[in-house]
Parts: sequence; structure tokens; C-alpha cells
Amino acid sequence: MRNATLKLYAKSQVIWNTLKDEQGQDLVEYAAVIVLVVLALAGGMGTLANGINNAMTSVGTKVNTLLS
Repeated sequence: MRNATLKLYAKSQVIWNTLKDEQGQDLVEYAAVIVLVVLALAGGMGTLANGINNAMTSVGTKVNTLLS
């Protein structure tokens, strides 16, 4: 029992030291910012596409009305 507890403690210390290490923190922060920007762009693209589609439909309707 004591050996298993000691092994668990040693593994938890390795995990804690890995999490405490801040060398890779910048990369994670940059990746998080990039993900947020991509999600914002993806959400905005749908709105932009609908706006362009509505504008083109309006122009097409006006051109057809003028040519009729």
C-alpha cells in the first residue's frame, strides 16, 4: 500500500511540475487567441455572405425591372 501511495505521489509531482512550467504558456495563449479570431471570422462570414447575397438580389431585381 505504501509503495502504491509513493508512486501516486511521485506521478502527481511530475504532473504538477509540468503544469507549473510556464515555458509553453505563450504558445497556448497565442493558439487560444487564434482560435477566438477564427471563430469570430467564421461567424461574421455567414452574416457577410447574407448581406452580399441580399445586395446582389436587389441589384438583379432592379436591373430586370429596368430591362423589362
